[in-house]
Amino acid sequence: MNVATLFDTMHAPAVSMLIYVTLFLISLLTVISNLLVIITVCHFKKLHSPTNILLLSLAVLDCMVGFLISFQIMLIDGCWYLGDIMCSLYFVSDYAITSASVGTMVLISVDRYVAICHPLHYPSKVTAERAKICVIACWISSVLFHSLLLRNNLQKPGRYNSCFGECAVVVDYIGGIFDLLLSFIGPVTVIIILYVRVFVVVVAQARAMQSHVADVSLQSSVSVTAKKSEMKAAVILGVVVVVFLICTCPYYCVTLMAEDDGVSASSVAFLLFYFNSTLNPLIYALFYPWFRKSVKLIVTLQILKQGSGDTNII
Repeated sequence: MNVATLFDTMHAPAVSMLIYVTLFLISLLTVISNLLVIITVCHFKKLHSPTNILLLSLAVLDCMVGFLISFQIMLIDGCWYLGDIMCSLYFVSDYAITSASVGTMVLISVDRYVAICHPLHYPSKVTAERAKICVIACWISSVLFHSLLLRNNLQKPGRYNSCFGECAVVVDYIGGIFDLLLSFIGPVTVIIILYVRVFVVVVAQARAMQSHVADVSLQSSVSVTAKKSEMKAAVILGVVVVVFLICTCPYYCVTLMAEDDGVSASSVAFLLFYFNSTLNPLIYALFYPWFRKSVKLIVTLQILKQGSGDTNII
């Protein structure tokens, strides 16, 4: 399977400029938004929970994706100026970071599943130390797997380039299938199953609250609260799953078509795939009120005050 850069052909100046500006804005927004999440979770001690450790891992990975997007600016017209070694390292980093990001999303879904479906066991099963171990294991396994997957490209950088200035790597067919299964199909299946299970439990609990209300005077308020909770859970879970699938499915579908038909990957699918890293802070962090509070403290430089890390923003 040939994994060439997206922008492997010459474009009109106006088109190149449009792509350049789009990539630059996505890169900038991705880095800034994820840096806000990183600073927030690291600075405020009250946020050092297992769930937030996973959010921190995702933010760090997505921030790296933002930096990687900037390298694509060099490839708008198909020319790579950093050499063959950097080309191979770029692709290995790209694959590993993207895979680790998807793996972290799986860990987040497992965390939410245990918290909602098995709340009594959550404090003992899910701890900050275990979350850190899972994150480290996810990162290391992603780097090792994709280093092995692209070993031929790392052993002899530039071996698959057809001309000077090209940046292309090749993954064998079996390796490509394994990568597709481990980096997309498997994680997506796990995420959907767990989130559907969580949604079913949340809806069941909300309905149980409505049917077991003894105080008639409180019936109305409890009913409203239960409905709001049900709708909020539906919205959050729907956004998490739908946005992830919308951003990733087109890219992998186009990639499979490219394998069979020899067509190049769509620019829109590629940009959408990376734009998921820009949306992740909004999906996983902006739903939390403490994030909005922390952004205000960061922007106003209140976090520079002594003892600000002990501030209770939850």
